[in-house]
Order: sequence, then structure tokens, then C-alpha cells
Amino acid sequence: MSQFVERHIDLNSKSLEKRCKECQVDSVETLIKETVPSQIVSDTLEGMSEALTEQELLNHLSDLADKNKQKTNLIGQGYSETVVPPVVQRNILENPGWYTQYTPYQAEISQGRLEALLNFQTMVSDLTGLPLANASLLDEATAAAEAMLMLFRTRPKTKKDATTFYLAGEIFPQTVAVIQTRATPLGIQIESGEVKDLSDRPDVFGVILQYPDDRGNVGSYRDWVDGCHKQDIQVVVATDLLSLTLLEAPGAWGADVVVGNSQRFGVPLGFGGPHAGFFATHEAYQRSIPGRIIGVSKDRNGDIAYRMALQTREQHIRRDKATSNICTAQALLAIMAGFYAAYHGQKGLREIGQHCHDLARRFEQGIKSLGLTQENTVYFDTLSISVTEYLADQLLTATCEGGYNLRRSAKTRLQISFAEPHQVSDVDAVLEIFAKVLSLKVENEEPELTERIPADLQRKTPYLTHSVFTAYHTETEMMRYMKMLENKDLSLATAMIPLGSCTMKLNAAVEMMPLSWRRFSRIHPFAPADQSQGYREMIRQLEVDLAQITGFAACSLQPNSGAQGEYAGLLTIAAYHEANGEGHRNIVLIPTSAHGTNPASAALVGLKIVPIKCDENGNIDLDDLKGKAEKHREHLSSLMVTYPSTHGVFETHIKDICQVVHDNGGQVYMDGANMNAQVGITSPGSIGADVCHLNLHKTFAIPHGGGGPGMGPICVAEHLAKHLPKHPCENLGHSEGCGAVSAAPWGSAMILLISYAYIRLLGRKGLKTATEIAILNANYIKNRLQDHYTVLYLGENGRVAHELIIDLRGFKKSAKIEVEDVAKRLVDYGFHAPTMSWPVPGTLMIEPTESESVAEIDRFCDSLISIRKEIADIENGAIKVEESPLKLAPHTVHELADEWTKAYSRETAVFPIESIRAKKFWPSVARVDNVFGDRNLMCSCPSVEELASLDAD
Repeated sequence: MSQFVERHIDLNSKSLEKRCKECQVDSVETLIKETVPSQIVSDTLEGMSEALTEQELLNHLSDLADKNKQKTNLIGQGYSETVVPPVVQRNILENPGWYTQYTPYQAEISQGRLEALLNFQTMVSDLTGLPLANASLLDEATAAAEAMLMLFRTRPKTKKDATTFYLAGEIFPQTVAVIQTRATPLGIQIESGEVKDLSDRPDVFGVILQYPDDRGNVGSYRDWVDGCHKQDIQVVVATDLLSLTLLEAPGAWGADVVVGNSQRFGVPLGFGGPHAGFFATHEAYQRSIPGRIIGVSKDRNGDIAYRMALQTREQHIRRDKATSNICTAQALLAIMAGFYAAYHGQKGLREIGQHCHDLARRFEQGIKSLGLTQENTVYFDTLSISVTEYLADQLLTATCEGGYNLRRSAKTRLQISFAEPHQVSDVDAVLEIFAKVLSLKVENEEPELTERIPADLQRKTPYLTHSVFTAYHTETEMMRYMKMLENKDLSLATAMIPLGSCTMKLNAAVEMMPLSWRRFSRIHPFAPADQSQGYREMIRQLEVDLAQITGFAACSLQPNSGAQGEYAGLLTIAAYHEANGEGHRNIVLIPTSAHGTNPASAALVGLKIVPIKCDENGNIDLDDLKGKAEKHREHLSSLMVTYPSTHGVFETHIKDICQVVHDNGGQVYMDGANMNAQVGITSPGSIGADVCHLNLHKTFAIPHGGGGPGMGPICVAEHLAKHLPKHPCENLGHSEGCGAVSAAPWGSAMILLISYAYIRLLGRKGLKTATEIAILNANYIKNRLQDHYTVLYLGENGRVAHELIIDLRGFKKSAKIEVEDVAKRLVDYGFHAPTMSWPVPGTLMIEPTESESVAEIDRFCDSLISIRKEIADIENGAIKVEESPLKLAPHTVHELADEWTKAYSRETAVFPIESIRAKKFWPSVARVDNVFGDRNLMCSCPSVEELASLDAD
């Protein structure tokens, strides 16, 4: 066993003996035999590499990085070089106090990242000129597709039969591809054309235009947008946030939705991601907007508190009627972009925007002196140059050899885009290269720059006026602000986060280090292939590894979230049926216990959902499955199944379940949310599935980042391989692919390095050991808690898989205690609550993962046992429920300093067990009022007047 494996997993012989003894087995191997059905056990890791040491891994990754060629990127196309402020890189991107946080469902221990995300929303709202922005989406292309779907769902009565979405002018090709993919299954027609009068088009419900467009043009669209609105056609604008420091906000000239990518606000290129897409719109769409929204509310003491607003829109509640299937956003990257804006402020951002524009103007003067034809006259940072095909070849080759990447958007068109890190010397160097190819000489006189943004297009709407964008322009103040927010949040740097189905395992520092290396972080996703050979070698090997681990033949790394993986998997199945002349297969069977993204993703693929019952043990009702599969055999597309089950149990009939679906012409899609219990012991392929997605941010150690990034690659059997997602800017080798699902060919490619490193560090034996210890830890918790709580679902031998569900529903009757009360009381004990009320209302789903020590697991169990005693005090009348610490939890340090009038002591409130004293976590707010926040929706940084109005309420 390698040194890293023993640092990642608690394999101390005494702690192993303790856990096995509690589970009443003589060894881990015995426990696994009692837990995993023998008929599905298979060694899928044979032939995989042995574990590397940390130093061996770093040497290997350094060799890969050396194969990437570092050029100055002038490509643009939605991705720009940027300067990551060192204070942001060091204190956010490289800080486990920020990158290991979970999605802020527990607001009381998430106030730091909630405030940071509110800053991001305010920044987006201000720059776009629209009042409501979400807390990020996956990328620009998917944000544009989400805008189309939102407008389609909310069509006015005058457009109830309209099905055409019009792409006006020049749109980024990756955005066009993703929009087309999303539109096709839902019967939305996509049409592309010029920005023209649409008064004769009753079939058009919405339009999108790029501003500045794909060729760098900036147009005046106010009258055209007014004309669209007169026809009840809603307008989406895809934009560049930095350009809006100089250009008038789209909201000011009528845009209904504004989308884009905040990457150039201090987030590395990373070969395509992760980057935070943004989405802004009018308040009329607040119930329809996709993604998470951060809002302002109050806590129990009346103090201002932040929370996720309007959560009833989310998939786990609305399922197939959800506003979107997106579950993971890009919180960490949105937070980085928000801090970038706060650090620079309005003045600094405008200076950066002006710098980019001035470089473009300088380049324009130079190419004119060389006699080249420029296609666009009004622009922000991008110039289009018309040349012959032969000259384009020469110029591209020469500039590349000179260290610069340009974009060739057509055989006879070159484009060049300037960004924050570029200097006048770069402009002059490229011009010198052009002149040499043309056998001309560049004039050395300082050019007189021509104004290229007409007065009517210049920015007039104010932005970034809130104090958060004026107070932190020195590094000292910014560092302290970041640390203040970090201290308000519970992360893996603080304590175990025992969330069932979310697998909050260690994200080892050595796995994260390469993300800061320039040879990985500064590679453009559309740079020439020979400049990204290190990335491509890593990607090919990761595809091979994940395919082997899952028992499949091929893998696509394009989906950049778990829900996108579900969507891509179902699209792949649909493409397979279509190729076989069975495109009519449109029925998907989904167990009632499935995560809400399953039916939400199926709805996006245009499938009809037939629910499958689960029995009293949480297993799929095999008779119900057989009956419905046979009933719909002529139209059966697929079954979506999670394994181990959503209830945390290895179902013994899983092979029979797969066979039933295959016998009736369907395919089996396996949700990989619980792959942490399969790796090295069994696999979806050997069980009988045809496709599965993997949550790399769960099983394969990509950190959650406070609600993203994530990755959701899919692995498929041989017959589905050629139907995997394609991409318009890269030949991925999928001859009959199902279409692009992400903006970049390999999604958020930079964070694939983390999972690649995780697999290399654990090696064949370590991967299996991780699975075994995850199962051991879950059963250890089950045995420690079973005398105090009812454990809902058990396997045939009384075992659970890698997670377990404890039932709290009886306490509502015996003590008037809800599951939320236990969740909030756990904060006082220093823990994030387990997954609440899913898949069964009134329960907690607990998952310890393999990377938690026995000492931390014991601390968690001791806390839950202590809470059970507090419930007993209510049950036996020792304390009234409304006066109990459970109802008044969590407790802040401010309450301790005030006059104490509660029915229990201060010590009971904040130090209920002795072990807390050594590592007390203090929540910064008391229990948050969710209803107040939704009734008084405020989704940007509040002004003094708005705060006063909240106080008045």
C-alpha cells in the first residue's frame, strides 16, 4: 500500500479492529461479503497501474505539463486570457476553507459563501442592467440554452403555438451547437439568420444575439428589440461582461435575458473550464429562472442573514416539472469572479476594459497601414480581418511560430482578440510578424487611435456602486474580507460533512496543486492541438481508466455536471434508438426514490416518465417493473436506476432488473451517484447497465467548491460509443454523436486533473480499499446508532452500503421535533447536517466516506447520540419543546454575550459534549427565516435603505 493511500484512508490496525468489532466481523473482507451480493462481484481493476507516491505524481504531471505549449492566446471566441489576482488565487482557489465547502443548503453555516455569491449576482445584475441574476450556471452555451427553454416554457398566450427560436447574426459556434442539442428533443425549431424584421413570423417565440458578436461587431439593437417586443418575441443577449464596462447594458436597451461567461473576471482558461456562466433577467421570471438564487432574509434574532431563495423550484422537489435539471452550478468560480470585481471596483474594471479596447484600436491602425481589410468598424476587443486563403495560412503559421495564437473563423478570415494581460508590445510584435509575411514595414510612429464606440452605444448606466465594490481595493483589506467570510463557513477544513449521496471526501492538496500551474491553467480550449498534448494525453488515459472502472468500452468527459451527465446519457440512448429505426422509443422508467435530477433530465430529452414503485425495504418493486416494462415494450427507451439504491442498499435483484429492461427493448441508464460503493468491487457494466454517469466531484475527489464545480462524464457499452456527444470545434471521433452538451469539448477540463491524480495516487489496490472502507465506515455508524435511532433500510444480512438513512419521523409525534431541528442542532455540535428528508421525508441520510478518521466518525456519532438524549428530555417532560435547545438551535456567540434567559444553560447551548471545546465552530447567524426571505425577495447586495426596510418588516 502506498504512503498516500494510508494518508487518505484511516488504515491504522487498531482503528480497523475497532470498526470490525463494532460491526461484529473478523475482517473487512468478511463485511464486504456480507454486504455486496456475490452475483455482482467482479474485479474491474485488473491491469490498472499501481499507486504512485505524491512526488512521483507531481513529477509525472510536470512531464505532462511540459507537453503543453504556452503561447499568448489572442483567439477569443468566449475565452480570454486574464490575470488572476494573487490574493484571489491564494485565498480562494488554493484554500480548502473555500474549495471544500458544500452547497449552502444549511444557511447558518454558509454565510460567507452566500455573501460572496450575492456579490457575484449583484455584479452580474449591475453590468447587464437587469434586476435579477442567479448564482451561476455551467458555462455560456448552456446558459443560452437555458434561456431558450425558459422563454419557451413561459410563452405568452399570443405565442402558445410558436416553436421557433431565432439565432440572429453571428453567435459563437459552441453556443449554437448546445442550443441545437437542447432544442431538438423538445420540438423547438432553430433558425439562423441576419438581425432582421420578424413581424411576419408568428412562429418565433424568442431570439438570441451575441453582443459583441462572434466576429467582434458591436451593433445598435434598441429599435430591433422594440420591434421584437411588439410581436411578443422575447430577446436573449449573450454578452461579454468586461465589454459592458464600456458598452451600454443590454437591459438598458430592452434585453429580456442576458447570459454569458464570467471567465475573464480572474478565472484561468484551463483548457475550457471550469468557469461560471451567468444568467440575468427581469423579476417577472423569478419563479422560472434556472439555477440557484441567493437572497437576503433574517434570522431568529432579526439580524440580516443570507440563504438560497425560492428553493421549491429545484429538481428534488419539482422533478420532471423543474425549471432546469442543473444541480451543480459553478459556485467557486462565481465567487472568484465576484472577488475580482470587488478588488478592482468600477474604476479598475473600466480601466481593464479600456485597455483591451485600446489594444484593438492600436492593432486596427497597424493593419490598415499594411493594407489589410478589416471587416468590423465598431468593436470592443476583437478585430476580423479579411485575407486570401493562402495568406491566412501564412499569417497563422508565422504568428504561431512567433508565440501567438490567432483564430481562423473561416478560410478567408482571421480574428484577433485582446485581453487584460496583453500589452502594446504584443500588438507591435504581431504587426511585425504580419509585416514580415507581407514583405512590408510597420510604421514606427505612435498611431492616433480612432474612437470606435459611438456615443449612443457607450455605457451610461451606473454599475458596481455598492460598498462591497469600493471598500476592498487594497490587498490587506481584501485578504481580511475573504478571511472574515471564510470563518463564517463550515468546510472539510472544519469538520466531517456526512452528506448521503454527496460523498464529501478529502480533496488532497497534491491533487489540487497542478491547477495553479501555468502550463495547465493558461491553455485555450481552441488552441491548436499540438499545444495541448499534455492535456490530451491525460484526458485519453482518464477516459480509459473510467471506462475500465465502470466496466464499459468508451467514455465522454464533456458533461460538466452530474445532471448534464444524466442528460448526455439519455441523449446517447436516444441517438442509438434513432439509428436503429426506433426513434419512437420515448418511455423511461424511473423509481419513485430517484433523485429529482433523473426525471428533470428525462423531461429535457423529451421522454415520457413512468414511475416504478419501491417496496417497504426501499428496493425496486420487480413485479411493478415487469408489468410496466411489458406494457410499454414497443415504446420503452430506458430505465434510470441508482446502484447501490437511493436507500443505501445493494439490491440483490439488480441483474434481473437490467434483464427485464433489455428483454423489452430498452437500455439501462445507471446513475453513478453511489459509485463510491462500487469501485473495485463491482461495476455498472458487469451488472448489466448500458450507460452510467459519474460524479467526479463525489467518487473521484473533485471538491464541491460551495456548490460547484462538478463533472459528470458518461461511460457506455460498445454499442453506444459512436453516439457519445460531439463538438463543433473538435473531432471527438463519435461518428453518430448526439450533439454538444457543453461549451468546451471536454467540459471543465482543468479539474479533470484532480480525478486523474486521485486514480494515480490510489492505484488498483487503493481504489478498491477506498470502497471497502467507505462501506465499513457506514456500517460502523449504523451499528453505533441503531440502539438510538431506527435505521430504515438494510440489506439481506442487515448491512448498508456506503450510506444509511436514520428515521426521525416518530419524534414529530413524541416530541414535536422535526428533522430540521436536529439538523440545526448539529451545527452547535460542529457538524454539517446529513442529507435532509431525501429520499424519505423526515429522515437523515448519512455518508461518512473513506477519508474520515475513526476519531471524527466517533465525534459525529457521539453528537447524534447526545441529541437523542435531548429529544428524550422533551419526551419525558424535563423541558418544554418550544424552550429546548433543539428548537432554538443553532446558537451564536452574540447570544452568549446577551442576557441569558433560556431554560437551559449557556454550556448546554454551545458545549453540549466535552469534545466540542477543543474545536468549536461558531455559526455567524441564528436559524434563518426562509419564508420571510421568499416573501421579501432581494437578490443583490442590499442598500442602506433596503436594509432599513427589512428592519421595519
